[in-house]
Amino acid sequence: METSRFTTSRRGFLGLVGTGAAVAALAACSTGGGGGGGGASASLKFWNMPWGTPAFNTLDSKITLGYKPESGLPAATYQAIQWANFNQTFSSALASKTGPAISSGGGTQAFQFAKQGFIAPADGLIESWKSNGLYDDFLPGVLDTMKTDAGYVAVPYNLDMRVNWYNRELLEKAGATPPTDWQSYLDAAAALKKIDVYGFAANGNASGGNAFQMIVGLMINNGGGIFDEEHKPNLVTAANIEALEFVRENISKGYMDPAAISYTATNANSQWKAEKFGMGFDVPNLAANVGGASSSQLVVGDPLTSASGKKGALYFPNNIMMYKNTPSQKGSEAFMTYYYQNMKALWTQNTGIGLPVLKSIAATPEFQSDQNAVKIVKMWQPIAKTWAAPGGTALFSNISYVDSTPAISDFGQNVLSGKSPKDALTTFQSTLTSLIKD
Repeated sequence: METSRFTTSRRGFLGLVGTGAAVAALAACSTGGGGGGGGASASLKFWNMPWGTPAFNTLDSKITLGYKPESGLPAATYQAIQWANFNQTFSSALASKTGPAISSGGGTQAFQFAKQGFIAPADGLIESWKSNGLYDDFLPGVLDTMKTDAGYVAVPYNLDMRVNWYNRELLEKAGATPPTDWQSYLDAAAALKKIDVYGFAANGNASGGNAFQMIVGLMINNGGGIFDEEHKPNLVTAANIEALEFVRENISKGYMDPAAISYTATNANSQWKAEKFGMGFDVPNLAANVGGASSSQLVVGDPLTSASGKKGALYFPNNIMMYKNTPSQKGSEAFMTYYYQNMKALWTQNTGIGLPVLKSIAATPEFQSDQNAVKIVKMWQPIAKTWAAPGGTALFSNISYVDSTPAISDFGQNVLSGKSPKDALTTFQSTLTSLIKD
């Protein structure tokens, strides 16, 4: 039986909301970046997050310190940055010009810092990859998520998304078949209900749940989403209302655990493990998070065809960015090329980093051994869209207002508590409009 390779649930897409004071300080202190000279006299600082198990940063450091630069280019140093207070860590370091030359971070971090003048565009780097095969190695569409009118803000690094899972044994027991569209999903959930199993798994806790991601994923599935082509919130649409009606039907028919509105992800994992949840939308590493005997029965389903005949899902392209304050921009780009050519071991040695962005990594025997992960990359990633949907593909700074924020958490809770779709969407629209000033 297959189980997920990914052993640690990661922050797929972290915004910078809540750091308004820090961002304001950056705007006041910014001189538009700096550095660019310096040659090999100063080291190139690479800061990375703990994307997986403790083994991740250990191996990542080894890869980084194994970099042998060309003559005249700086060597690289490595520092692991913890998720706790990471916004403040980066903000303070950039304001004092003690920050990294290259880093990963929150999913919208590069877009926020680009707006403040700290990010070095990746256009030259990505163009250079057309000659060494890296450009064509990226999964379809992922590079486009980083491309703005001002150029590439960052480079995709690892992926997270929300996909449909089901417990194979429970569906068989209920006499149900794996769903392929919204109606067959409802049919399978009805069959599960007859054996006292919930078919619409959710975790709506305001601080430890991610049901709002599932809900937005269903909106995207139906051709909707949050933002229009002008990067403005446009929520009260027929596509979004229809998606929320689908959610409300699952709730009203008793397919969702009534306590789910207060569940954290950990609570939901326990329900999957206890075989009280039989179907639902969750993270790519759900099976590993659940553990135990039940995990071997968890299977990634096919992308669902929505009521409007569309397919789609929500995904989070985490990224690596370069900063203007570097001892050498040429050195930054040389290191990035080395790193992307040598980061495969982070996946093949099962460090829990998440889904790869490179086809060559997805094609390795180690990755191919996980049938669930393979299916996600093969069938879900090509139809997945970012928070920017339906208006576009590329991320932008205002997405930080919907990335794990109180505004979107409240929206999720309103939907799960039975508020009418139009009212829930109208309230969310009003909240976002009041927050977004540009």
